[in-house]
Amino acid sequence: MRYSKEHKLETHARIVKKASVRLREKGAHGIGVADLMKDAGLTHGGFYAHFDSREALVIEAFAYAMDRSTDRWRQLAGQAAPDQRLATIVDSYLSPQHRDNPGHGCAVPALGAEIARESPKTRKVFATKLDQMIEMMSEQFHGGPSKSARRQAMAALATMMGTIVLARAAGNGELSEELLSAGREAVLGRAAAPKPAASKAEAPKSGARKPTAKKAATKAVSAAKN
Repeated sequence: MRYSKEHKLETHARIVKKASVRLREKGAHGIGVADLMKDAGLTHGGFYAHFDSREALVIEAFAYAMDRSTDRWRQLAGQAAPDQRLATIVDSYLSPQHRDNPGHGCAVPALGAEIARESPKTRKVFATKLDQMIEMMSEQFHGGPSKSARRQAMAALATMMGTIVLARAAGNGELSEELLSAGREAVLGRAAAPKPAASKAEAPKSGARKPTAKKAATKAVSAAKN
């Protein structure tokens, strides 16, 4: 039976969505094609009608998962007051709900270490999607130049993602809760901290002149003679 182009696109999207959940739950090497296709209501043989290789599926599923995170942050920011947008994103990200549901959460803490060992093609897609995350987060840092906002966003994301990794490793007990709380404080405290003024050389006091090198040398010779 021949299916319409629309049906094939819908089926393709369903496979990618299912794979993105399994990818985040079990890792890049935890996706069995046969089981995945069964979950999607399809036969194993139908896989290659949609993907050239298993790597192609992993790349699409990973990109899909990262896009969902960026879209969610944008949605959360749009529902909050301007001065609460960053806090809203951080509180949602560093929450017990996100910690306990990796299959529906951010793909980076779930897969970052694995992606670093994948092919250059996979890492390139990851870098592109990560840069999009950084750009979205940089929009939440106001009052500074764009380069400063981007660096703040990088620091915030690194803290948030690292916190989730540690909180998941620690389980769901007191230590894990403390890690989530500390991560929230670190990101939001850094964002709220006033920027130090640029240091300037201390000016001489009014009326006082700094002696020139020539005058200082003359005084030293005079003192030696006395």
